[in-house]
Amino acid sequence: MDNRSADYSLCSAIRSNLERCILGKRVEIERLLIALLAGGHVLLEDVPGTGKTQLVKALARTIGGHFRRVQCNPDLLPTDITGVSIYHPRDEAFIYRPGPVMANLLLVDEINRATTKTQSALLEAMEERHVTVDGDTYDLPAPFILIATQNPIEFEGTYTLPEAQLDRFMMKLSLGYPDEATERQMVLSADSSSKADKLFPVADIEQISALMQSVSQVHVDEAVADYMVGIIRATREHDGVLLGASPRAAISLMAAVKANAFINERDYVIPDDIKDLAAPVLCHRIVLKTEARMNGLTAEKVVEAIIQQLNVPVRMER
Repeated sequence: MDNRSADYSLCSAIRSNLERCILGKRVEIERLLIALLAGGHVLLEDVPGTGKTQLVKALARTIGGHFRRVQCNPDLLPTDITGVSIYHPRDEAFIYRPGPVMANLLLVDEINRATTKTQSALLEAMEERHVTVDGDTYDLPAPFILIATQNPIEFEGTYTLPEAQLDRFMMKLSLGYPDEATERQMVLSADSSSKADKLFPVADIEQISALMQSVSQVHVDEAVADYMVGIIRATREHDGVLLGASPRAAISLMAAVKANAFINERDYVIPDDIKDLAAPVLCHRIVLKTEARMNGLTAEKVVEAIIQQLNVPVRMER
């Protein structure tokens, strides 16, 4: 088996392991895997009890990386995430005590319950992959992926994420309720222990880093790149949009579509990769005008309309 075939088999094994834990959510699992391989952060927004935390724990067990979890509340301080420098009298020096951010996979549960000051402590880590504590900079482990969850229907004691922070999430995903057959299977197979705790690693962090390197080498034809940029720019020109997708969004979408091609066992990107991921990558970055929102316009409808209007490239060079 050559290296590329081994990489594809490993992706399939990771996906299968996650599907043992979270039933009936193949598309959402694939998108989480895409974000992982593209080095992007993910915002999971859904009502309680749909398996958000379970999915992240399953991913951590599957890839064998260093996993930490932060449960957000209004009392949480920035140093509770980044760590703190403590003075040691014997050494007559300040020693850095790492916070939970020093992990390969960081789960920030109910991120909108943390104050804006605490949320801002994550911005440097998400963008720069390091944190600054008392003037000293500390690199985060590589790779570093942050997955945050939030409840969209609970408003008391919550703080809305600012646009600058939303823009640093590669994707915004929602698991949703399972279908009837899947929910019946879940009920019949339920036990007192977490399914995520029973999973065994199928990869290690070095293998994940190697997969991420392979993803970065996926070919993107100029015609496909022009098509993607056209979608990005069209979000800024839409009549109902106040703030369209940023250049950071374009970079995130490019990384995501490369990963999507890779897990589908291709070493090149096709327009369908962009169509599949445009909504989860772009919608949470688009700010609509108040009047348009009141008239029922959504970011999803904006992206869908743009995709339908733009011409799809039919000739690509390989």
